[in-house]
Amino acid sequence: MSVRLSARSRLALLYTALVLAAGALMTALTYVLVRQNLTTRWVLHRVLPAPGTTAPGPEPPRLQAPDIAEQVRGAALAELLSQAAVALAVVTLLAAALGWVVAGRILAPIRAISATAQRLSAEDLSERVPVTSPADELAALAVTVNGMLDRIQRGIAERDRVLESQRLFTANAAHELRTPLTTVRTAIDVTLDGDPNTAELLTMAADVRDAVENGQRTLDGLLVLARSQAGARAPSIMDLADTTIGVLDGLAAEASRRGVAVHTDLRPAPVVGERVLLESMVSNLLDNAIRYNRAEGHVVLATGASATHAFLRISNSGPYIGAGEAERLLQPFVRGASTRVHGAYADGGAGLGLSIVRAVVSTHGGELSATARPGGGLDVIVRIAAAPRAARLALQTGPADQAS
Repeated sequence: MSVRLSARSRLALLYTALVLAAGALMTALTYVLVRQNLTTRWVLHRVLPAPGTTAPGPEPPRLQAPDIAEQVRGAALAELLSQAAVALAVVTLLAAALGWVVAGRILAPIRAISATAQRLSAEDLSERVPVTSPADELAALAVTVNGMLDRIQRGIAERDRVLESQRLFTANAAHELRTPLTTVRTAIDVTLDGDPNTAELLTMAADVRDAVENGQRTLDGLLVLARSQAGARAPSIMDLADTTIGVLDGLAAEASRRGVAVHTDLRPAPVVGERVLLESMVSNLLDNAIRYNRAEGHVVLATGASATHAFLRISNSGPYIGAGEAERLLQPFVRGASTRVHGAYADGGAGLGLSIVRAVVSTHGGELSATARPGGGLDVIVRIAAAPRAARLALQTGPADQAS
């Protein structure tokens, strides 16, 4: 049966063994050196009386000088060994005791780290390992462990946030998809409850078509949002100004029909990203700015670039938005209070536009800010890392300022 020693015991034994080995080596070297230097001449000089003198006391037995020297030498060496053995035993015991104390002090920070780790749980990661002084390797270990705990805590918080967001998204998506299905079933049940004529059947068909289109828009928005969250797969160099011009051309008729004036200040804004996603981002921003506007309102578009970032800014003169409501509009299926009518959206939208924009911006590592304007409407700014200098040189000229 093997005995498992603690780290403190092993360190104390190691210190004791080192001291014992060093003491034994020192004793052996001392013995050899004394033995070599304790010559017969030195012994005779120290033990025998000087020539012509007589030692006091009874006359010792007659021995030859070499025999006396050898006896004295042997006795001295034996006494040296016995005294050295006693001293080595005492030093070894002191080394064991001191080694135990020193090992405990050295391992104290590690025991603190272990105790802290045992107290931590998935629900409580707030406790941290105390950082001792001086700033040695153990202090560096404590700092590293605390940094790891900070990252784990942030990761758990982010995971919980994502799970909560996904739960709300799933619930909202199920609700939004259930609405058109309920409309279809209600229209069919009401129409078929009796003997419908041709006009009633045509009315039911129109209601069913509108509900199907509403559900299709919701599904299309969900697919774009899922693709945006999956990340850019085919990045290329493009100019946000050119993209904005292309999207604006497609929405010019809608802006004119609603009486919304669009003012532009489009300067080169080269970025690296997936063209389809960025076009969807610009399209959703501009469509929202036109759709949620007032009569004879306006939309202002601006693009440009600094040394590090390209930007797109869109502001409109829409309905009043509360200060705390602007950030909520970036969530899926969250809309302004004035756009909801009898369980459906009065504008026919799916409520996913700004959440798609946020997902696209996040995929490209950018920043999105939405601020309510004092007079009504929304001011949205998108910042994405600018394309490298070589890409900027490839885009020699930008689009001219336009107004419509």
